[in-house]
Amino acid sequence: MESTPMPEPLRRAIHHLVSEGVQNCQEVLRYTEPDQAHTWKRMTLYRATDAADTMDMVAMLIAAYCEHTGMAADTLQGYLQVGQQTIRAHGTDEEDRSHVAGLMGEALSYEAMRAPTNRMRYHRGQRQAEQAQQPEDDPGKLFTEAVLHGLKAKLCDEVDALDTYLPPRMATMARRVAEALEVPEPATA
Repeated sequence: MESTPMPEPLRRAIHHLVSEGVQNCQEVLRYTEPDQAHTWKRMTLYRATDAADTMDMVAMLIAAYCEHTGMAADTLQGYLQVGQQTIRAHGTDEEDRSHVAGLMGEALSYEAMRAPTNRMRYHRGQRQAEQAQQPEDDPGKLFTEAVLHGLKAKLCDEVDALDTYLPPRMATMARRVAEALEVPEPATA
């Protein structure tokens, strides 16, 4: 097993891309808020696919480096988990529609119910719909969302705007995150 650190130019490129991906993820969350009713479908899809594409770039950049340094193709394929890749160009499939049916409390057709993966996704949707009815969310998810919203608000100098689109508890947490962040001073040489 190789124990050399990641080369600094690669590390910095990855940090840049991951930051870009996180910003896109934050925008996905932002466009789910009630004040975005007119654009949520378009913008959540744009930003979710932007985030996915950016993270694909991260994976492929690392893969190209591994290839460049002589990693065996079968090892690389295993690390890339190529069997998990779903191509968006093919559109939604029965599993996706089953998941939505579960989320929306709709019945699943007998034909769709015959496939184990459809049943699994349907039941996952049902559980998620039940969880959405509970007033308290998972603390880890709340924290993650608050960090993303707080970071974006601080970077865009929009901390006061958090109250206009976030639920009160989330806005309070996001404001605390934003207030805890220090704006870095420019480096002096």
